[in-house]
Amino acid sequence: MRPLRRAIADMLAAEVRPEIVEAAAVVAGRLSGSAVLFYGSVLRTGDLDGLLDFYVLTEGPPAPGIRGMVSHRIWPDISFEEVRVGGRMLQAKVATMPLSVFVEAAGGELADTTIWTRFVQPSALLWIAGAAQAEAVVDAIAAAAMTAARFAAVLGPAHGAPSAYWKALFRETYRAELRVEQPGREDQILAYDPQRYAELLLLAWKAAGIEVRRTPDGVSPVLDAETRAQLLRRWRSRRRLGKPLNALRLVKAAFLLDGAARYGAWKVERHTGVPVKLTPWAERHPLLAAPGVLWKVWRARARA
Repeated sequence: MRPLRRAIADMLAAEVRPEIVEAAAVVAGRLSGSAVLFYGSVLRTGDLDGLLDFYVLTEGPPAPGIRGMVSHRIWPDISFEEVRVGGRMLQAKVATMPLSVFVEAAGGELADTTIWTRFVQPSALLWIAGAAQAEAVVDAIAAAAMTAARFAAVLGPAHGAPSAYWKALFRETYRAELRVEQPGREDQILAYDPQRYAELLLLAWKAAGIEVRRTPDGVSPVLDAETRAQLLRRWRSRRRLGKPLNALRLVKAAFLLDGAARYGAWKVERHTGVPVKLTPWAERHPLLAAPGVLWKVWRARARA
């Protein structure tokens, strides 16, 4: 696993704009984080006007009350955070979950598919509480790569280019997760850095103990019949549970998304150019306030 782990550590050390690193530290303080991972389109573009995507990993007991109970069982918590850095306001969508659960999910020990699918894609470790947490995050993402590679070996072709295995994996996880992605989304993901994905797959297969046969036109993972059957059973179980699990997450987010009104206002202004001023009542009741906000935006655009 050492070559895979070294590769993951190097990937997580990707250079990121200092404003984003500062925002990550602020968000970690607000949410009592032990680690902050940064991912998504802005990691690639560095566009400070875009929506930052952070994963905050925490340690400690769940929050008290019903909300804490729900969050402990249906993770992650989603919030919209605004951070002023260097005279400008940065916006971030933040997913928060316990580090211990992140480790389990990345290793494929849970029914969830979202963590290991998300974190085989590029991410950067921007803030960490200490060396122990850094080790845990690197180990978890290395485990995520092995989990993804195992399933790719049985969901992909018998023989093909490394990209064919990733494409098959992403297509299947999209179907399982109740996600609506445009056709060819998996091609876009791989196109950003095809060499990275090719190298990662081979490293992950090796770390997982999967032999690989290579020819000039592709690779073939070698699995015995029992291992293949076991992986397919595990995949079918996750496919059955994927849509109900993600439906629960969507319902939870609709009612418990912290900063939902501010997030909606930011999205409206970004897409329409019409600034949205939120009242305290609208902050507390975003769903009830939405029709009035949309009416004001429509009138403003009609007058323009």
